[in-house]
Amino acid sequence: MKKFGKIYFALILLFLYVPIFVLIVFSFNETKSRSVLSGFTLEWYVKLFHNKIIISSLMKTIIIATLASIVSTVLGTFAAIGINSMKKVPKAFVMNVTNMPIINPEIVTGVSLMLLFVFFTARMNFEFGFVTLLIAHITFDVPYVILNIMPKFKQMDPNLFEAAQDLGCSPMQAFRKVILPEIMPGVISGFLMAFTYSLDDFVISYFTSGPTTQTLPITIYSMTRRKISPEINALSTIIFIVVFVILIVKNVFENKAAKNNSYKGEKI
Repeated sequence: MKKFGKIYFALILLFLYVPIFVLIVFSFNETKSRSVLSGFTLEWYVKLFHNKIIISSLMKTIIIATLASIVSTVLGTFAAIGINSMKKVPKAFVMNVTNMPIINPEIVTGVSLMLLFVFFTARMNFEFGFVTLLIAHITFDVPYVILNIMPKFKQMDPNLFEAAQDLGCSPMQAFRKVILPEIMPGVISGFLMAFTYSLDDFVISYFTSGPTTQTLPITIYSMTRRKISPEINALSTIIFIVVFVILIVKNVFENKAAKNNSYKGEKI
């Protein structure tokens, strides 16, 4: 059974990662052929960085992802603190409500946000664009931040906050010097996850973007509708590497936090 499990796991990995590996290989292909390797070249990467449309969309995507991640991390952190202080029944109810955007299909979230923005555009001087995209990204990022921070409160001694105040800390000092360092690994993980989701979101961005503000996934989709250029392979390779590095950093922080918690437990 162990061998069967390993073979099954290997087949799943092949099914998931072979297409990505093929894409990476053909991003260095000398010709535009998608079936025959004719030589090694970096020409498509050079052309990619000279493509003004792609670079503009990339900069907008990074700006939106960064701003949305920062705002959602702040909102998610304070929301997690508030949820943690609730009693059992209200806490369970609020967590279920918080998790709904994660469980909800993206197309439903995208359409509902689009209708909400249409309602405001009809009554205010408001247009689809940067602001609508930013609000949409913050909306679906916050639940992921909360989801990463809440387990840290479960690992933490619930009496630490009161103990810090008994020793002379003000509520703000107790939060800054005691609570925040304890939940910081969850805050960083939440930020990185929010940034990753914002970076590659397509469905919600498609429904909430305007004609002048489009994210990179939407630009790639528009390009593939006309023809598939090797520049897209190069761009997809870079995105995959960036997301892969972010996930490695996230796992490193989580492993360090787990080791620190186990070390503290042994010390106690």
